[in-house]
Amino acid sequence: MFWVYVLYSVKIDRLYVGQTQDLKTRLREHREGASFYTKRASDWRLIHFEKFGTCSDAMRREKQLKTYKGREYLRNKYLRG
Repeated sequence: MFWVYVLYSVKIDRLYVGQTQDLKTRLREHREGASFYTKRASDWRLIHFEKFGTCSDAMRREKQLKTYKGREYLRNKYLRG
């Protein structure tokens, strides 16, 4: 299984979109500062995740969510309310 996930940091008001085969381990790496792109904030929280059967499907969805429209969708769904 492959996962696409979205993290949000209140501290820096940023979304991070990623994909992985091991969601639990990957989240721990983000929280421990082991990821270059997320180490500047320590308050990342998981706001969205989806499961896929293939890596290519997960990568396609990750790419969609990283677009302007994808990020607007995530902000409207999870952060504005």
